[in-house]
Amino acid sequence: MIRVLMLFVALTLVWPLAAAEKTPPVRKPFGLEQRTPWTTSRVVGSPEPPLRYVTQPAFPKLKFNEPLEAVALPVRRNSVAESGPGRMLVAERKGQIYSFLDSSAAATKELAYEFVGKTEDGKPLPQIVYAMAAHPQFADNGFVYVTYIPDPRKDNVPNGTRVSRFRVSGDPPKFDPASEKKIIEWHNGGHNGGALAFGNDGMLYIATGDASGIADERQTGQDISDLFGSLLRIDVDSAGADQGYVVPKDNPFVGGKVVRPEIWAYGLRQVWRFSFDRADGQLWAGEVGQDLWEMVYAIKRGGNYGWSITEGSHPFRPERKLGPSPILKPVVEHSHSDFRSITGGYVYGGKRLPELQGHYIYGDFDTGRIWSFKPQRSGISQEFSVIDHGELARTTHRIVAFCKDHEGEILLIDFMGGGLHRLASAPDLAKTPPPFPKKLSETGIFQSVKDHQVAPGVIPYSVNAELWSDHAVKQRFIAIPGNGQVGFDQNVYPEGPPGAPAGWKFPDGTVLVKSFFMDMERGNPASRKRLETRLLHFQQFPGSNEVGDQYWRGYTYVWNDEQTDAELLDGAGLDKTLRIKDGDQTIEQTYHFPSRAECALCHNNAAKFALGVSTLQMNRDHDYGGVLANQLATLDHIGLFDKPLPKKPEELPQLANYDDANQSIDIRARAYLHSNCAHCHTKWGGGNAEFKLTSTLPLDQLGITGMKPGHGSFGIKDAALIAPGHPEQSVILHRMNLTALGRMPHIGSKTVHQSAVKLVEEWIKQLPAGVK
Repeated sequence: MIRVLMLFVALTLVWPLAAAEKTPPVRKPFGLEQRTPWTTSRVVGSPEPPLRYVTQPAFPKLKFNEPLEAVALPVRRNSVAESGPGRMLVAERKGQIYSFLDSSAAATKELAYEFVGKTEDGKPLPQIVYAMAAHPQFADNGFVYVTYIPDPRKDNVPNGTRVSRFRVSGDPPKFDPASEKKIIEWHNGGHNGGALAFGNDGMLYIATGDASGIADERQTGQDISDLFGSLLRIDVDSAGADQGYVVPKDNPFVGGKVVRPEIWAYGLRQVWRFSFDRADGQLWAGEVGQDLWEMVYAIKRGGNYGWSITEGSHPFRPERKLGPSPILKPVVEHSHSDFRSITGGYVYGGKRLPELQGHYIYGDFDTGRIWSFKPQRSGISQEFSVIDHGELARTTHRIVAFCKDHEGEILLIDFMGGGLHRLASAPDLAKTPPPFPKKLSETGIFQSVKDHQVAPGVIPYSVNAELWSDHAVKQRFIAIPGNGQVGFDQNVYPEGPPGAPAGWKFPDGTVLVKSFFMDMERGNPASRKRLETRLLHFQQFPGSNEVGDQYWRGYTYVWNDEQTDAELLDGAGLDKTLRIKDGDQTIEQTYHFPSRAECALCHNNAAKFALGVSTLQMNRDHDYGGVLANQLATLDHIGLFDKPLPKKPEELPQLANYDDANQSIDIRARAYLHSNCAHCHTKWGGGNAEFKLTSTLPLDQLGITGMKPGHGSFGIKDAALIAPGHPEQSVILHRMNLTALGRMPHIGSKTVHQSAVKLVEEWIKQLPAGVK
């Protein structure tokens, strides 16, 4: 009986060629009576060529709790350990610093210091450690410098971030709490910076962030009258430094008016780890971007790196006031399709991997990817060019920092896994996993690709508010391996309600499937042809809601003309001209098949990646092959969720169908903007304008009504993002109407959605003048 039911459901999921073939569905409480495990998945690994390196634990017997920094501690002179292996220091986020022998056989760690304050009622208050640096003469003086947050409960306070000096002695080494000497403090409040390193010149360099949550709210990036958004350079040794430090006389802004002379370089949002190439003294920094880009900078004396006029080499807020020097460009930058949160590294000078000599090795916290390039000076200006730039390894590590051991070998620190790892040559390629499926028929998603009939266990779904795809119509499926379960509304990273809707948390190996069809004669389903099938493949990352633990990869399969199978598109994307009959004429429409990078721009962290598989979109009825039922109730009934639904579906939120004329125009327009725009136009979403289009927020919290556009008025007099009562002055509507430069959405569509333009126009007309 179960097999008969499975066959019936599978057969009825084939797209109907004409409406006349459909019979009215029967309403039932649930669309599926029980769950069938999906056991045929062959979507594993990656279609990209195997990489040259893997990672190995450097100290396999040691693990730490959220480590953030590690340094190789020079051996003190005349100490009992002078002739043995040196010791490493590791700082954990919650204030513990441990030491251990720099040996792969190390099995014990000793507490060197614990940063802990006291609350008002005398209870322990863990403090946050960001970074450490040993003094160049540590062997003689025993000095270690530490960046920490004295009171993590307090945000946005002037002395919230501190660098202190401690004397360290003994074997195993211990910090002397009585030796603490405050060096410098600055504001905390979002991006605190905190990285430390001594340069070849003996000066202490310190990174500060812009002390902002988003978009340089203090507008301090170009302001050199404060310490924020900068790299500082101070002298902690010279006479007069007994008060903490003195400013070196050769700092670039010494003697200027209304400046902080400590600044060495500025225009930096949040440098997350920097280092010096000990061979030539060059300072290299990884700069965490905001919306779309991550950067590597070769820092110069007095250099301006653009924030927040630019993000990398791209405009961000070009109307803001420029600092006192021109903007310098990054040596390397990555879009958020490759990197999401860069971690700066080191120029390699070790012996284990001679082929990487002179390469700058860096990584990414969110994706676990490790890249390198070889910097090369060229021309009269001696600017850096890049050779041999490429990816070294893909990992599931949360790479929060790199460090060097006593032999000069580069190690990476895994924040969530708690270990330190080193690069190693990849094993024999003959032992690598099976090849990634190059054809749709090889994925295990379809029982019959030719008939577009999914395999048992693959679940169909539909959404309330469709993403416009240039007249394409779609079929959607959820494929979850085995008996994996979904966490309902458990994903709140990087922002949860009320600022952004919660997302679902998926089990490892989940594949979301969407096939695109086009009527080759407008409005005639009998002329419908398959164009592409897109997959979103989920890989579980170590982590939690606090730091995010999801990584999705997007793939496009292009259907052949015979409609028998689809081929995996390479990473570059593709445009294809379609000839479509529209009334009495035949038109040519350029249809775009997205690259893998483009998939990641919409399916991003801020949008919880799975745009359609969410409570707002899926709280609706679906036709399960002749049975009409609510999707959430159905998925709950078959045990897809790891816990029962917290409320009945009718009590849970949902988006409107923006084509439903029975709904209010306000609800419909807000639903359209949410489904088509809010994945980017939300906090951290990548749409680098300070407004949101999330339907769950009140209109007056979106920042659109009566607001001046941040990226030009397009020649519109008295332009606003949305001008209530005046669609002709509303830039959002204007950009929906464009087909060339300035079009929104700027990816995924080349054709104006005329009915949506009309909907938004009518919505703006009925908004009362002066509404906020």
